[in-house]
Amino acid sequence: MKLHFMKYRKLSYWISGILVALSIVSLSTRGLNYGIDFAGGISMEVTPVAAGYTIDKMRGVLAQYSPELQSVDGNSILVRVGLPKGATDAQQNERVREIKNILGDNVTYSQVQIVGPKIGGELVRGGILAILVSFVLMSVYIWIRYRGGYAVGSFVSLVLDFILMFGFFSVAGLEFNQTSIAVILMGIGYSINDKVVNYDRIDENIKKYHKMPMTELIDLSINEMFRRTVMTSVSTILAMVGLYMFGGAMLQEFAVAMTFAIVMGTLTSIYISNVILYHFNLRETEY
Repeated sequence: MKLHFMKYRKLSYWISGILVALSIVSLSTRGLNYGIDFAGGISMEVTPVAAGYTIDKMRGVLAQYSPELQSVDGNSILVRVGLPKGATDAQQNERVREIKNILGDNVTYSQVQIVGPKIGGELVRGGILAILVSFVLMSVYIWIRYRGGYAVGSFVSLVLDFILMFGFFSVAGLEFNQTSIAVILMGIGYSINDKVVNYDRIDENIKKYHKMPMTELIDLSINEMFRRTVMTSVSTILAMVGLYMFGGAMLQEFAVAMTFAIVMGTLTSIYISNVILYHFNLRETEY
């Protein structure tokens, strides 16, 4: 069965425009839900010594602080708790005492660390720099790899991918931390790879079918790669489902964000980067 993707090219522009507008509005009004990495907080590495004092029990007794707990090195547990915005040194130390009083003699402490606003700000700047450098390097690669419509389509979809990823974190209210930076870069890399594969097939068919109308040629190329695209996306999403179900609370948001990145990358490859090629005379493109 041949699917007619180009038939809905105008609709894809409208939907993309609405999603971009929604992302920008959410980022402007709600912003990002910065995690402890960026907003500052308390990080403790503890080892339970009391019988039955599990990670779930610890999460329950610290529920008022909305903690992040993660098992590390077998028996140890990493406890991370946020701090009020603008918390003073005295307030930070008081929060540490409160947590220690709650945990009592049920645990021993391997490490206690306070991430202040200054360190959090430095991590934010480092994360932004990593994203900007990645964007520039990907843009350079696109320019070297392609010309004309291919370059424009890749670049526009690359910008769209970045905006939608940040917009998703803002709209969904997911915690934005160093792991989120990795998710964004991994998702964009996945998306770019998918676009390159599709573009190579379109370029091959342009050389093969000299008189076929561009709408039909692009549809043909997408259909030829559609099975590969869907199978790759589904297999990766299934891995994320496994992480979400069995990876614990710390990995659930990662799985959700990666699933969105995979779906987004697949759709922008089909309905943005490829559709943009319709507006260019690719048969006259020189490499």
